[in-house]
Order: sequence, then C-alpha cells, then structure tokens
Amino acid sequence: MVAAAKRANPPMPEIRKETAVQPMTRDAITPKDSSEGGGPRRSHDRLITRDIALIMAGTFFYMTSSMMGTPIIAGFSQALGANGAIMGFIAGALSLSSLVCRPIAGNLSDRTSKRRLAILGASLFLIANLWYYFVPNTGWLLCARILNGIGFACISVCMSTWLSMLLPISRMGAGMGLYGTMNALAQAVGPDLGIRASRAIGYRHTFLIAAGLAACIIVCVLLIKDGGVPVRERLGAHAGGGRHRLHLDSLFEPKVIPLALIFMLFAIPYFANQAFIVEYAAAKHAHVIVSLFFPCYALTLLVSRILLRNWFDTKSFLFFMITGTVCQVLMLGSLAAMANNWFIVFAGIATVGAYGMMSSITQAKAVVIAGKARSGMANTTYYAGIDLGMFLGPLIGGFLYGGLPISWFYPALLVTMPLAWAVYIPFHRMHGARKDI
Repeated sequence: MVAAAKRANPPMPEIRKETAVQPMTRDAITPKDSSEGGGPRRSHDRLITRDIALIMAGTFFYMTSSMMGTPIIAGFSQALGANGAIMGFIAGALSLSSLVCRPIAGNLSDRTSKRRLAILGASLFLIANLWYYFVPNTGWLLCARILNGIGFACISVCMSTWLSMLLPISRMGAGMGLYGTMNALAQAVGPDLGIRASRAIGYRHTFLIAAGLAACIIVCVLLIKDGGVPVRERLGAHAGGGRHRLHLDSLFEPKVIPLALIFMLFAIPYFANQAFIVEYAAAKHAHVIVSLFFPCYALTLLVSRILLRNWFDTKSFLFFMITGTVCQVLMLGSLAAMANNWFIVFAGIATVGAYGMMSSITQAKAVVIAGKARSGMANTTYYAGIDLGMFLGPLIGGFLYGGLPISWFYPALLVTMPLAWAVYIPFHRMHGARKDI
C-alpha cells in the first residue's frame, strides 16, 4: 500500500524543477506582457539590473572621454599652429564624421551583436586618444579626430540600442531617462574635467586620461552577460532577406526625424554656450566664475532624475516641450545678463529643464515610436540630432560672436524655440491619437 501511495502522488522533483527554474528565465525578469506594452506594470519589471548598470557606466565613460576634448581641442590645434578656420574645422570634425557614419552604425546595431560593435567603438576611442598624445601637427590631429568620430558613432548608437533591448516597454521612459542622465552628466563633467586637467598637466596628458576612460568602457562591455543579439534573430526573423536597397529608412528612422530636429534645436544653444561662455564673460568684463555653470547643471540634473524619475513614463511630450521652452528662455536670459555668479548658477539649473530633460524624453519617445526591432535606427536618428547640435552650435555661436554686438549673443539664440515648435506642431497632429505625444 505504501508503494501504491507513492505511485499515486505526483513526483516531487518535477514540482521543484517547475518552481525553481521559472524565476530564472528571461521572461521572469522582463515579462512578455510588459515588453509588448499596454499591460499593467508588474513588480518584477526591474529598472536596474547588473547589465543595465554596466551599460550606464560604460555610457558615462565614453561620453566623458569624448566631452573632455570638446573645450580644449581648439586650443590644442592652435598650439600646433592652426588658424581660426582650421581650429573650427578640427573641432567639428568629430561630429561630422560621426554624422556620416551613424546610418552604417545604426544598421549594424540592428543586425549584429551589440558587444562586438561596442568593443569596436571603444577600441577606436582608445586609439584616437592615444593618437592625440603623439600627433606632431594639425594634419594628424584631424585624422585622429575623424577616427574618434567613427568610434563615437559606433558606441553611442550601440549602447543606447543595447539598453532599450533590455528594458521592458513599461519602464522605457524611466530607463532611457536614466540613460539620458548619464549622457547629460558626462556632458557636464567632461568639459569641466578637460579644462581643469589641461591647465594642470597640459593638453597631451589630458588625452591620456581620456584614453584611460576608453579602457574602462571595454571592461564594462566585457562584463555584460547579455551579448545583445539583434531582436530579429531572437524572434527567428530573417535579418536581411532580399537585395539591400538604399532607402531613407535604411539610413534613419523617418518617424523619429521630427524628434531629432526638435532636440537639435534645443542642443544648439547649449553647445554654443559651451563653446563661447568664457569668451562672452571676458568680452562683457563680467566678474563671474563661468565654470560654476557645469557642476550646477550636473548636480541639479542628478537630483531631478532621482526625484522625477517616473515623469518620463507618465508625462506627455507636450508637457516637456512647454517646460523645456520656458527653461530655455530663462537660461539664455540669465546668461545674457550675467551680472554675478547667481546668474550663472540659475542658468545651470534652468538648463536641466531645457537641454537636460529634452535629451532624455526625445530618446525615450524615439525608441517607443520606432519599436524595439528598429531601436538601432531610432537611436541613430536621435544621435544625428546631437551631432548636428554639437556642430551647428559652435558654428552659429562663432558667427554671432564675430558678427553681432556681444549683448545679442544669447538673445539671438532664442530663435531656436519658435523653430522647435514649428517642427513639433505638425508632428503632434500626425500622432493626434497618442496622448503621450
């Protein structure tokens, strides 16, 4: 009877196997219901995992490494004998080469392992920064700058796409918001670190620090467990059936272009200010500490992302457009006045609501609108907006600085706001059924 009772009962090892294995599956960490959107948020839709934290760290390292050179590359090229026009061209060469390479990087990001592409980009970063240390003249400096831009295109698209693959759609806004925080913090810390280091140890040794940060990127990428296999392969779809033809959607994501243009128009004043704030203060004979702008911006951005981390999933894009416009006007107005250090501090705080918030919300909406299968091209298009802002900001700033009275430098940049709304209004009408746009 004991043997019969044992045969009648279900085997215990199968029950333990059922309950033990299920929590360790990918769906238990990122459920299918939440990743497809429309379902309620579940308690185990984790925002920060080990892999996501490593991607965030790698992102901070690559952006800091890149931004360290932004405020000092012109001075370095001048020290090598470049004139004003060559200085500007070398400074913008990274953004131009990155913009040209982004469509290729975006396609690769949707078709190949993210780990391979990230290591390629980080290796190019490392080589370029070591090259900066050894360059003998401006010609070789330009070559190193172009190589740096190619690496920037590869790694920026790859890391953001990799992250979007690991995030459930229900946490996409918060996740991309934190990712944008890493970008924005690095864009604040990098220039300040580059300026201070170049004054203390010189241009060449500063680029060795940037090379060390590039090595940290490689370490972070190698520690990530999820290799970033393309979504198409995970779903069993053909990665590239048929003959490849050159279309707009093979270069950029058409649905995301308006968002990239809007962000570009918010980025132009930011990068124009980054390039000319020192010269503006000197021309106005303002007794201020201009370097206060960057740490105030970084600290406020960090606090705001902690306190307002859920806004990117709950607030509409229109809300951020209105808030960003108001903050952009306040930032440019404070910098135009620049009567004392409090104006610098207030401008840094206001920048968080303008460039800082818009950098995150535009990227989050870009990925949601395009879908995960096109997340690589969505991020390619988004970063094209950054590239154009990084290139056009200093370029327009140079024309304003040299062609207008100095008091009109910041007020003239206000024209970007009506232009941003001119792009947003038809975009909003196109997506009228979506309450989040």
